[in-house]
Amino acid sequence: MAKKSKTQRAKASAARAARKERARQEEAAAAEAKQVAEDGAAATETPKRKFFKKAEKPEASASDGKQANAPKGVEKKAEKTPAKKSKKHRLGFLKDVRAELKRVTWPTKQDVLRWSVVVVVALLFFGVYVAALDNVVIAPILVAISGLAG
Repeated sequence: MAKKSKTQRAKASAARAARKERARQEEAAAAEAKQVAEDGAAATETPKRKFFKKAEKPEASASDGKQANAPKGVEKKAEKTPAKKSKKHRLGFLKDVRAELKRVTWPTKQDVLRWSVVVVVALLFFGVYVAALDNVVIAPILVAISGLAG
């Protein structure tokens, strides 16, 4: 059996991830449908909060009057209080990072060695080129211009 190319492996990995995501969404939809059926009151149910969206707070007219009289600095402090992220969200982020790193096409040891040699050879070539240019071309021109050759 022939070895799969990096592109083929990446496509297969992406397809597996898509299948897992669809299965997870179907499970969530089935669980939600079961919950709605058990509750029997789907119309009165409040919509679920989405990730990274703040819940809308109903504003009362009494609080509006108080805020209008309050200084601007007090109002801003109340708005800047950060909501703590739950541990679940942080772990979810780390799981996403791990999944992305699995999709990366990493170079083989042979590729790393080959390109390292190319870089070192290029550095040596340009180092010798600049040194020769400096000693053979630039230095004599500067000496001739300055008149120190005499």
